[in-house]
Amino acid sequence: MSKYLLDKFLFTVDRDPDLVERYREDPVGTVTWWEAEIANSLLNSHSGEDSTWLRFDEVERAALSTHDYVRLFELGAHPFLTLTLFIALFERDYAEPLAFQKEYAARLAHFNLPYPDIAT
Repeated sequence: MSKYLLDKFLFTVDRDPDLVERYREDPVGTVTWWEAEIANSLLNSHSGEDSTWLRFDEVERAALSTHDYVRLFELGAHPFLTLTLFIALFERDYAEPLAFQKEYAARLAHFNLPYPDIAT
């Protein structure tokens, strides 16, 4: 498991409106594409330098592919990265202000301190 890779996915998708829409409409395809094309590139690097070993495990891939932010939180994905991406994905589906954020909090309410470690 790589919390770094989970956070990198959340960070890079959230910063690109086209990727947000792609991930909303086709999460499985987006995760598969991102893992093959982006996962091993260096973050914020334009030099063409890449890694070769980073891959999601099956649990991570399943959580990302089903938009399971509770499972991502359990796995140690950074809660701010998770929240901001999922707001971009789903806030528009709610009529009330902050309704998605309230649902997010309610679905994570069973966690007690200390939260899962978010260090990478």
